[in-house]
Amino acid sequence: MLIYLDINVYLPCVFNIGFTITHLGCEASISGGRSNKTFKPKKNIPEGTHQYDLMKHAAVTLGSGNLRQAVMLPEGEDLNEWVAVNTVDFFNQINMLYGTITEFCIEETCPVMSAGPKYEYHWADGQTVKKPIKCSAPKYIDYLMSWVQDQLDDENLFPSKIGVPFPKNFLSIAKTILKRLFRVYAHIYHQHFKEVVQLSEEAHLNTSFKHFIYFVQEFNLIERRELAPLQELIDKLTSKDR
Repeated sequence: MLIYLDINVYLPCVFNIGFTITHLGCEASISGGRSNKTFKPKKNIPEGTHQYDLMKHAAVTLGSGNLRQAVMLPEGEDLNEWVAVNTVDFFNQINMLYGTITEFCIEETCPVMSAGPKYEYHWADGQTVKKPIKCSAPKYIDYLMSWVQDQLDDENLFPSKIGVPFPKNFLSIAKTILKRLFRVYAHIYHQHFKEVVQLSEEAHLNTSFKHFIYFVQEFNLIERRELAPLQELIDKLTSKDR
């Protein structure tokens, strides 16, 4: 087993994945027009801000169907702002996706936070939980999403006002957020894909994850070893665009 701590320990393992990808449609997910059911409150970008304009731009480019092109930094734009806008969007997407399967992800069915039998995650945020703890998937994801929500709401980390600079370590902060959000995708695919299919949400999940992967690949935001639980799926999803 490979156990991921927030001070990560890696153990070698062999892993195979066998998801059936039934549809890879492209939805303009940034526009947020699907379901109102979410796990945590949706994070909104204030209207009238430049980040709101960037969000609208991203929604339009996503609607074109070319995800590789849609994730690229628009000409003349600031990388930190672009990463911030998309990080908020991915939080909202994952928030909604997990919200659809919370009734299946309970202490009894998911006593540990895992991505299949070979990958397990222990939670620590360095503040309220300093020593990594083993907990159920719903508890871990509650910790994770609450922590991300706190980061996104912190104007010192994610400034929304014009002229307020991003912190010098912003990309490092964003990388940690995205690395942890990936784990929710990994858990959903490994432990709840059957329920996702039953709910006819597999196209939405696949498109959202493909968008996420293209974005983190474009800006090298997650190390390859962190993606290992879904690497074979990633290869399948992205193979046609190479």
